[in-house]
Amino acid sequence: MAHFNGTFFSKMLSRPVHFTAVLCNDIAYGAENNPHFQRPAKSVYLLHGFSGCDTDWFTNAPLGEIANRFNVNFFLPNGDNNFYLDQPQTGCKYASYVGKEFIEYTRKTFGLSDKREDTYIGGLSMGGFGALHTAFAFPETFGKVMALSSALIQNGLSFFKPDMDSGMANYEYYTWVFGDLQNAAKTDINPEVLVRNLKETGAQIPDIFMACGTEDFLYRPNCDFKAFLDSIEVPATYVTAPGVHDFEFWRTHLVTGLTWALEPEKFAETFGK
Repeated sequence: MAHFNGTFFSKMLSRPVHFTAVLCNDIAYGAENNPHFQRPAKSVYLLHGFSGCDTDWFTNAPLGEIANRFNVNFFLPNGDNNFYLDQPQTGCKYASYVGKEFIEYTRKTFGLSDKREDTYIGGLSMGGFGALHTAFAFPETFGKVMALSSALIQNGLSFFKPDMDSGMANYEYYTWVFGDLQNAAKTDINPEVLVRNLKETGAQIPDIFMACGTEDFLYRPNCDFKAFLDSIEVPATYVTAPGVHDFEFWRTHLVTGLTWALEPEKFAETFGK
């Protein structure tokens, strides 16, 4: 495993940004017996959750071991607490940063494949929302998306009032991030709007993997989103299992998602999907 902490200037965010990278290009042994190393490495862009940062995945999951198992390179941007959205109200363009600028920078810097089929995006909680939104906003870039315990809160934003607090953030935070809460779900901040538009225009839609714990407080919104995808006939694989909103679940199902993406026969044997 090769591990990098990087900083570069982002035009989309108008400031220096930090990122973490975990590469499998220095594997010492075993590559000759691993069929995944008979193809080019895949690039996986992993997004953190609310109150997290670019080091969360590296700190809490064995990314080096996973990278060497599947021949993937992980790139972890810092999205602050902004749900990976372009925000006219703040001038910050987090969707454009993650979905375009960060991709272009890492491809140039690390000599990565520029092919859609070699480029995946994933994330947990807020980052699961961000992964879905970014994949649907830039479908020409990402071949697959892996969304874990996604914070698919967009359809409940209109219920927030100035005197309300969600327990995680207040009304002012949600208006700062999402803008007009009464109409936000009707706009392209909503992954449902984006994927419906892709479906209606016949555009390519990234392959979709979702997972959520049955005891997670976001279980119902994830089930609702899968039902929405079913209703518009967009295929998606959805794995549910006992678990709450924590890294025990996310560590396990990052591997599940990569097995789905890169070892479909093994995934089908295990999950029957």
